[in-house]
Amino acid sequence: MWPLGGRRGVLSVLLACVLGVGVTLGRPHPLAAQELPPDPDAELIEELVVTARYPGPAFWRVSRGEARVWVLGVPSLAPKRQDWDRQLFSRYLAASDRVILPFNGLKVRLAGSPGAAVSYLRLRSARPFEAGLPAGEAARFAAARERLGQPAGRYPVSHPLAAALMLHNDWMEANALTTTDPAKLIRLLAKQEGKAVIQRTYDLGPLLGALARTPRTAGEACLEAVLEEVETGPGSIQAASRAWARGDLDGALAAERTWERCIAATPGAQAFDARVKADMVRDIGQALSRPGVTIAVAPLRPLLSEGGILDRLRREGFTVETPADIRAAEEAEAEAATDPES
Repeated sequence: MWPLGGRRGVLSVLLACVLGVGVTLGRPHPLAAQELPPDPDAELIEELVVTARYPGPAFWRVSRGEARVWVLGVPSLAPKRQDWDRQLFSRYLAASDRVILPFNGLKVRLAGSPGAAVSYLRLRSARPFEAGLPAGEAARFAAARERLGQPAGRYPVSHPLAAALMLHNDWMEANALTTTDPAKLIRLLAKQEGKAVIQRTYDLGPLLGALARTPRTAGEACLEAVLEEVETGPGSIQAASRAWARGDLDGALAAERTWERCIAATPGAQAFDARVKADMVRDIGQALSRPGVTIAVAPLRPLLSEGGILDRLRREGFTVETPADIRAAEEAEAEAATDPES
């Protein structure tokens, strides 16, 4: 077993791509949808999508009895070191006992997943990916990777999905985008305050092995979308992250979803996505089984979608309040406190 990023080469890049499963946000990208499986986070629960009226990102409150969890929705693909107003977060953190974070520590046990190792070898190619493309497509792929400063030999794979995910990963690196912020910063702040941190780790060997079984038509649709994103630039991601930082949920949810829609094409990805959501719901539910305050951090679209984290918590009987609900309750409490007849 070895941690993500512990090796270099095709395998580590593909694993970095798989990091996006179940933790990304935005609106559907026109990815030749007929060639891709259903998007588990396509439909949002509109009543939960409420722009915050506080400075900084939006929080939701989940409660049962005296226990409550402040849930911070975050972008899972954002500029590195995105600035955001931490005033409200700091207030909640000071009063909290623990912090629940999205999964980030990923490990692969190839020895225990022989199918993953075999499929990895099937993805490898003796020649660059573009060498097997028709002339026009090869020129477009070459132009995209040259724009990112990458040589042809960077992509020695045969499957278009693998090439697309690797190209997308390089696009993120070239544009200083990350899947680990702001959760990485929040983890640091929680540790500095002496708060317990709950963060799950998953073995992604089986999911890696599934890459080679993805239909080529889905891989080709994904590659088309990635090429378009490279050609267009990171503007939509940057704008969505700035919107998130000021509590504008409509703007935050307007980012392209190329990464996650590509990953969703991989056999087993949807089951993994469901598992991640169920684990987050379970962790929040356990926090609410005892008095106290907890902060939970979750990517926006899986948080707000039908069948997503907040939807599941409501179905389990927990009280879920939106940013607007929280503001109204606090204003009512303030008014009652100043009313001499109350």
